Amino acid sequence: MASIRLDNVSKTFDRTTVAVCDLSLDVPDGHVMAVVGPSGCGKTTLLRLIAGLERPDRGDILLNGRSVVDVPPEDRGVAMVFQGQSLYPHMTVAQNLAFALHRLQLDAGQRRRRIEEAAAVMGIGDLLHRRPHTLSGGQYQRAALTKALVGRRDVCLLDEPLANLDAQARLQLRAELRQVLRDAGATVVYVTHDQSEAMALGDRICVMNRGRVEQVGLPGDLYARPANRFVAEFVGTRAQGIGIAF
Repeated sequence: MASIRLDNVSKTFDRTTVAVCDLSLDVPDGHVMAVVGPSGCGKTTLLRLIAGLERPDRGDILLNGRSVVDVPPEDRGVAMVFQGQSLYPHMTVAQNLAFALHRLQLDAGQRRRRIEEAAAVMGIGDLLHRRPHTLSGGQYQRAALTKALVGRRDVCLLDEPLANLDAQARLQLRAELRQVLRDAGATVVYVTHDQSEAMALGDRICVMNRGRVEQVGLPGDLYARPANRFVAEFVGTRAQGIGIAF
């Protein structure tokens, strides 16, 4: 596992579009940090910076206390599930999972057992022979999440993984995902625009606005003691809607 720390990180695109501004954030080892905020607030850029897909203009990014600004994405020990396509379309689900294990020195039997175990946990054992285009939205996201978790990476970055599902599938997978993330033991940054989803899944919640962190805290704290008006209005009554006890 690994802790994540961002120290005064900034990222600007095209010299004018400020995506992230002097952002500092600590994610403890083994915790799930849910990141919420309105569209365009910098949530996805934050994930891309941690993953190494973008380089910060200023500041430092540390995984387990080690700066990774100059470390390429493939060497960071990070898995990422995007909102869009996360599976290779020309491969079966099983082949996608096997590809996620290529960095590990496993023999064929070990790879097969690891894939079968992960598929059983996520309930996709009967989908291993199928290609991504034949899957429903819920099945696809289960397979994509399995791919991210099967390699047992230290850090898992999830970019609105449930956004394209219908309401019923979203609620069902949300409940299962909470337990899967706890069992995996990885350090997770979970981006979502849905406040209730963040409160249901996150150990702590980071509220972003215009590239900055407005507040980080426990779900109940954000609702009961918002740092400012933006947090109060953004969190709103969602906490009551999912039955958080204060």
